[in-house]
This record gives sequence, C-alpha cells and structure tokens, in this order.
Amino acid sequence: MIKDKKFYGSFFSMVVVLILQNVVTLSVNLADNIMLGAYSEPALAGVAAVNQIQFVYQQILIGIGDAVVILGSQYFGRGEKGPVKKISSIALHFALVIAIGLFLAVSIWPDALVAAFTPDQEIIAQGVSYLAVVRCTYLFFAVTQILLATLRSTGTVRIALGLSVWSLAVNCCINYTLIYGHFGAPQLGVQGAAIGTLVARVSELLLLLFYIARKERHLGLRFADYFHTDVGLRRDYFKVLLPVLMGSILWGMNNAVQNAILGHMSASAIAANSVASTMFLLVKSMAVGASSTAAVLIGKAVGEGNQETVRQYARTMQVLFLAIGVVSSATLFLIRTPILSLYKLEPETMYLADTFLLILCVIIIGMSYQMPTNLGIVRGGGDTRYVMILDFISIWCIVLPLSYVMAFVVKASPVVVIWCLNLDQIFKCVPAFLKCNFGHWARKLTRENS
Repeated sequence: MIKDKKFYGSFFSMVVVLILQNVVTLSVNLADNIMLGAYSEPALAGVAAVNQIQFVYQQILIGIGDAVVILGSQYFGRGEKGPVKKISSIALHFALVIAIGLFLAVSIWPDALVAAFTPDQEIIAQGVSYLAVVRCTYLFFAVTQILLATLRSTGTVRIALGLSVWSLAVNCCINYTLIYGHFGAPQLGVQGAAIGTLVARVSELLLLLFYIARKERHLGLRFADYFHTDVGLRRDYFKVLLPVLMGSILWGMNNAVQNAILGHMSASAIAANSVASTMFLLVKSMAVGASSTAAVLIGKAVGEGNQETVRQYARTMQVLFLAIGVVSSATLFLIRTPILSLYKLEPETMYLADTFLLILCVIIIGMSYQMPTNLGIVRGGGDTRYVMILDFISIWCIVLPLSYVMAFVVKASPVVVIWCLNLDQIFKCVPAFLKCNFGHWARKLTRENS
C-alpha cells in the first residue's frame, strides 16, 4: 500500500469529481424517467427503448474517448502536449463519422430499431416520437465527449462536472415545462423530454468550447488543432482503439440484448428494469469514477517509466475499489425505497423493481472491484486486448446464452433472468485479480520521436 498522501489526494480529488459528474449526468435520465413515469408507462417504456440505442452509441463514444485517455495520458506523463492534440483530432474525426452514420440510420429505420426492443405498438409509437427529436443530439454529444476525454487525459475533470450540473438544470426545467404543458406551453409528452435533452446537449457544448478557448491551460487547444493529424499517431491510436472499441460495442450490445430479453417477457419487466437500472447506474458512478481515475493515474505513471510506482498504484487501488463496492452496495440499499416512492407504478412493476434492486446490491460489490481493475488498471496500463477477450467470453459465450435459455426455454421469472444477466460481474473478479497481480499489463504505447 502506498503511504504517500499526495497519491491519495490525487486519487480522491479526481474520483469524487468524476463520481459527481456521472451522478449528475445520469440524473438527467432519472429525471426523464420520473417525469415520464408520472405521465404514462408507455411513454416511459418508449423512451427506455430508445435509450438502448443511445446507450450503444454512448458506449462507442466512451471507447473512442478512452483510447484518447489511454494513449494521451502516457504522452502527457512524458510532458509532451503535441501528440495529445493530434490524438484528439484523430478521435474527433472518427466520432463525427459515427454520429452522422447513426443519425442516418435512425432517420431511415426508426420503427424497426425501436421494435427491436419491444413488440408493443403503443410503446414503439412513443419511442419513435422521442427519437425524431433526440437524434439531433448525436453530433453535439460526440464533440463534447471527445473534448472532455482529451481534457481528462491531462487530469482536468472539474469542467465535466460543471457541464453536467448545467445540463441537468436545463433538462429538468424544459422537461417540466413541455412534458406536462406548464406555464402555458404545449403538452408534448415524450417530444418535450427530447427537446429538453437537445437544448441541454447544445448548450453544454457551447459552454465547453468557451471554457477551452478562455480557461484551458494544460494543452492550449485551438480550433486549428483539429485540422492537423499524424499518420504514425493515427496508426498507434487505432491500434489502441480497436480492442477498446470492440469491448465497448460488445458491452453496449450486451445491455441492448439484455433489455430486449426482458422487454419480450412482459411490459412490467421492461418498466421495472428501466427504473432499477437507472437507479443502479447512479450508484455505479462510484465504480465508473474509480475506473476513469485509475486509467489516468496509471497511464501517466507508465508514461513516466516508473514500474515500481505502477505496481504500488495497482495494489493500493484494488483495496480502494473493494471499499467503494461496499459503500456502493449500502447506498443502493438505502436509497431504493425513497426513490421508488417517487414513481407511480403498478403493484407488480413496483415489486419487480424493488427485487431487481436488491439483487443489484449484491452485484455492485463485484462490479466495483472487477470493472476499475480491468478497465482502469489493466487497460489503462496499456493492455487493451485483455478486457475485450474477457468480455467476449464471459458475456457472449456464457451470460447471454444462459439468460436466453432461462427466459425463453425454461420460462423462468424475470427475477431469475436478472441474476443470470449480471453473473459476469461476480465471476470476472477472479481473472481481474489474477491478471492485475500476476500478469503483465503495463506497456508503453508512446513513440520516442513524436
């Protein structure tokens, strides 16, 4: 265990900001769910279906951004700023291509994409109505995420929290006004929620650009930097990105398939899962924040070239991750009843949501250890293929086939299926421990002449 107070100061100052940022960001979805749940269950389920598309897209952007952090933090640890700017430019160009492609796909096949998550025609209609507006957020969201990842690679994280708070406030105000038609505004239902999301995304990007132009000092980012690139760095970036992106896509598709399985079981199951998963994601922010913090600190340490420091960081962080898991479990257990009371749900839906949350109280302990260990320490240290292979085997060869059989062959209850869908968060702790403590994962990814 590290005894240096500076390490703990860096870790906790960064992790607290990243946790708060994730909580506030996810609170936007929670606010949508609460307001739409009070409006109507079909509206809630329709937006939940569309959010599965958004989740896959978000996972892709997270993968693109994580590759920036993994490679960029090593260069920044060496004191080199130029390569970080070029890596950011490469990532942004790729993210924009993805954003435009998704916009075209949801514009051409909106009904088919929403129907992949539920057969209910009323829910599909609500989802398509929401998608017609929310698709316009994709481009703005892509630019914001890549710029924030670039800043995160240097340890700059507080601006992300400020933007999330702003986005939550804007979204909630517009939702309250347009979903129900308050203050003389038209009652737009799901389209009102989508408009709130669009305005929030546009405004947060404008604020971020203002911050970069006036306040950012570590890199000195300018608009002209995004017209420059480097062939060698592009090759290095995509070498890092490919396994990271494949892992993110597999994870995003995994969540979409999970919701499709539950959605084809019963309307109560999909609504209950939407409520429970939104609350779970809020508490999961502790593990997400720890993972992002570990990736930055480990990446910088690897870039500096001190292997003993890297190993000490890894050992200390694993203990911190376990402590975070216990706190996360207790938090989820305590907040589930007060938050569930805010929803107007049918008795069966309420029972399923509460039971799902009790299961997730157990699952989150394993997740809080294995996810930051795998994604933060191992992948952040340069071994990007390991997590992709582990996720492919555990999710696509074990979890999803087992869950499909239990749901549609055995006809098990949604409670049993939820256990099956989350088992990987427990058994992945074993390979995470073995790889981190006995495997080789700290790898320099930087070029000597960059």
